[in-house]
Amino acid sequence: MESTHDLPRRPHAREHHEGREIEAEHLRLAILQLLQVDYGYAHNELVLQGALEQVGHGVSGDRLRGELAWLAEQGLIVVEDVCGLLHLARITARGADVALGRARVPGVARPRPTG
Repeated sequence: MESTHDLPRRPHAREHHEGREIEAEHLRLAILQLLQVDYGYAHNELVLQGALEQVGHGVSGDRLRGELAWLAEQGLIVVEDVCGLLHLARITARGADVALGRARVPGVARPRPTG
């Protein structure tokens, strides 16, 4: 008979929540960084979704729209509706500062130093 010490430990609800929040923070940073390096400082949601997939953040369209709304509420991006078909996200000056690590916003991961 196995003892309870031999069984794999299931994460507590708090640990699961913390893991999801860390994931969300890094996803938000990735969105800001993708917008910050773009020539026009903007991408539509389909381009963003594909670019996020390339950097390891495969997310649904609904999840992406939710994160774009969150970033807009923080004043880090502006979201425009394009002909009722797509959303266009454009980074703000404050969002660029966060993407580059010059400013911090709770809920967005801090970029790692380069070099």
